[in-house]
Amino acid sequence: MSAKAIFVGGSASHVGKSWTATAICRYLKRRGFRVAPFKAQNMSNNSYPCANGGEIGRAQVAQAEACGLAPETGMNPVLLKPASSTGSQVILNGRVFGRFEAANYFEMSALLRREAFAAFDRLSARFDYIVIEGAGSIAEVNLKSRDFVNLAMAAHAQAPALLTACIDRGGVFASICGTLDLLEPCERSRVRAFAVNRFRGDPSLFVDGVRFLEARTGLPCLGVFPFAPEIALDAEDSVSLDEPPPGDACSAIAVIRLPHISNFTDFRLLPCQWLARPVARQFEWIVLPGTKNTIGDLEWLRAQGFDRWIAQQRQGGARLLGVCGGFQMLGSEIEDPHGMESAGPRSAQGLGWLPVRTVLSREKVTRAVEARTPGGAAFGAYEIHLGETVGTGDPFATLSCGTPEGMRAGGVLGTYLHGALESPAVVRELFGIDVPAPERSYDQLADWWERNANLAVFEERFL
Repeated sequence: MSAKAIFVGGSASHVGKSWTATAICRYLKRRGFRVAPFKAQNMSNNSYPCANGGEIGRAQVAQAEACGLAPETGMNPVLLKPASSTGSQVILNGRVFGRFEAANYFEMSALLRREAFAAFDRLSARFDYIVIEGAGSIAEVNLKSRDFVNLAMAAHAQAPALLTACIDRGGVFASICGTLDLLEPCERSRVRAFAVNRFRGDPSLFVDGVRFLEARTGLPCLGVFPFAPEIALDAEDSVSLDEPPPGDACSAIAVIRLPHISNFTDFRLLPCQWLARPVARQFEWIVLPGTKNTIGDLEWLRAQGFDRWIAQQRQGGARLLGVCGGFQMLGSEIEDPHGMESAGPRSAQGLGWLPVRTVLSREKVTRAVEARTPGGAAFGAYEIHLGETVGTGDPFATLSCGTPEGMRAGGVLGTYLHGALESPAVVRELFGIDVPAPERSYDQLADWWERNANLAVFEERFL
């Protein structure tokens, strides 16, 4: 028996598809259905290791949690992790498939489509409902022949489609009407309703807008959903949205905004200032985050003058923390003999603040771990990195198996443990500040959905 499917597509990126899909997941779970999330292809450097070590995008991890499930690789069979402006590492069914330039990747679309459809079919056999999230716009006409994440996926799953648009960005009328006008009749017939996300103010003021859109499109409005900043979820997963949250200009903690930053959700609890260029003030902490292109971002860092700025900050008493790729940068040397992050072998001198050397390998480490800091703070974390970093010094933490991890040396710390700074106990020990524990607000999100959705339309057209 195959599950019924619901497809959540968008008029563009960053219109609330992930939020909407997560809300529907939780809503259906609360009604007693067995429900799972699915996204055929994700583009994100924010990823997470499943129990088998395979990687998927963080948005599908959140959706799995909303369904009451452990995340699994079948929920996001194709993950693209951008390493340059034209190239990405391709993760297929959780494992590294290779690094490809865009033109080469498009040549593989038939293979990836088969794998994505097969992953959906396997997942569908186990649940009552699958909530499918699309990517970008459902009307990307130049990509249609290679599509397997938007309406081609919906057609394979025989899923009714919901078109979501964001009014906060402006142009919502053109977004909805224009998107539908670009669809072929067979695609257009699959769209059963539209939704307007991120409305600010009194929704009664948009009644005339809803009437116009319903008359113009011939579709019912599923709801006008208000902007809800009080609901905390993990960051969106599209690469175009990999922007850190607004910073705290008064914070004593600076995080350098690397071009290929990965897993910036590590810092969502920190009151920090994000820096894309050096600034003329002294900080107590300088943090180098993870990156999908360590050597390339190290070159960028030097070109921006951050290497000299960091030295000045150290002279002023600042401490340094590197996470994953940032840990590698703080060492003496980085080697990429197999061209895992570039088109060929490369090497670079690190910043020299830690006595460690890194060699990137073909095999990626992806695992969830439990660890404890020297101060006794216990926390859960996860590793997603290429290569091995070797050196001598005091560990950043000790894993539950007794293995030392990372390094501490004279006010400079490095670790591979993503998620360490999502532990209030670790943040308190390192930075001397109290932060609230992160909350997964799935019930809050489902309440938001129920309050604002036309549930009669949802029942009639999607269930």
